[in-house]
Amino acid sequence: MNYRAYIFKLFIRILLIVVALMSLAYTVYKGHTSYSIVIGILVLVLFINTYSFVKRRFVAMHDFFEAVKYRDFSRWFPEDRGPKDIRFLYTGFNEINRTIKEINTKNEAQYVYLQKILEMVDIGIIAYNLESGDVLWSNDSFAEILDMPSFKNIRFVENRKPELFNTIFETYHREPNSISIALQNESIKILISDTVFQVDDDAFKLIVIQDIDTTLNKNESESWKKLLSVMTHEIMNSIAPISSLADTLQYNLQIAIEQPKETKLELDDINSGIKTIKNRSDGLLKFAKTYRSLSKITNLNLQRIKVSELFNNIKLLMGPSIEAKNINIEFDISTPKLELNIDAHLIEQVLINLLLNAVDACKHKDNAQIKVLASQSSNRDIIIKVYDNGSGIPQDILENIFVPFFTSKTTGSGIGLSLCKQIMLLHKGRIIVKSIEGEGSVFSLVF
Repeated sequence: MNYRAYIFKLFIRILLIVVALMSLAYTVYKGHTSYSIVIGILVLVLFINTYSFVKRRFVAMHDFFEAVKYRDFSRWFPEDRGPKDIRFLYTGFNEINRTIKEINTKNEAQYVYLQKILEMVDIGIIAYNLESGDVLWSNDSFAEILDMPSFKNIRFVENRKPELFNTIFETYHREPNSISIALQNESIKILISDTVFQVDDDAFKLIVIQDIDTTLNKNESESWKKLLSVMTHEIMNSIAPISSLADTLQYNLQIAIEQPKETKLELDDINSGIKTIKNRSDGLLKFAKTYRSLSKITNLNLQRIKVSELFNNIKLLMGPSIEAKNINIEFDISTPKLELNIDAHLIEQVLINLLLNAVDACKHKDNAQIKVLASQSSNRDIIIKVYDNGSGIPQDILENIFVPFFTSKTTGSGIGLSLCKQIMLLHKGRIIVKSIEGEGSVFSLVF
């Protein structure tokens, strides 16, 4: 609209000038001197007015372009005085300045954000001008890895450590390359890569280095901590029911010794209890020996075992401690002759984990109940299901429960269910969970 108004006003001025010139020519032709003088003055005024009208717009545009040329976006053009068309023009200039300042502010914020991120990483990064050697940017990690103070030009490194300079700055590493560098007190291994990029007429080189030794030592330390956490968790899971069963056997023996006439010692129960403790101890010993290489196991100690026998072992081992917590536990098999080709010790470990989780879910539940069921599906898969009517698992964490070291418990280590999944994968099976918060969960082992 401002553009059209300007064109319209300019057109009116040109039209008036044309009319005035024609009138001047007519009066001169007729010899009306007085009229000619008046009209001549009018023509001169119209020329001056049109010139000023056009000039002030071009002056305003010239001022704005000069400000853009020198990147002076802080200039403010007055929007409340002067001709209306110029005020419209100034409003547009100010809007452009505001937009550019907003863009610059966002770019500066992103630059600071990126700079802070690069400063926080433990990977050394430097960019410098290939011709002058001036450092464009580098983070503290780069100087720390090279055991040097911060520098503004790479010639500083050349003067102090020529060999290091040649290895880092003069040699090109297009692909990530592992090299050893000698520092003051030791030799360390680093991973290095670089690239060259162009900015206008200047060429820059970007170098990225990482201290492999420190990273490996840190990862190894964390791995050992996690391994110890896993081992402790699984050992305690097995020791707790063994200890409970041993206490029960010791109590029965003590009563029989103190009251031999009133109490009849059930040798079959004692024998079964000791046999269960021995089997679980053997399984625990095997687990302790094989866990560290669990992900690499290719040959399981498979044996044909009846599901009823597996359930009897688990019932004898876990039943007393679960019932002592006022939780009813049931074992049921759809077909008594159902058999599995499994590593019994590892599958027992899976069931122990699932039962302990079920007990934990039912600890605040009235009429708490756990069921362990075995059946065969129509496609011949054998399925063992562990039901509980406990607290259930929230839907927002359900998909993460098999992630190693993920836990929603304040005292959990987050490795029980991930270990169960790994054991099932080794058996070419799978573990499935369905849960409704507040109603309970069911874990299915599909063989």
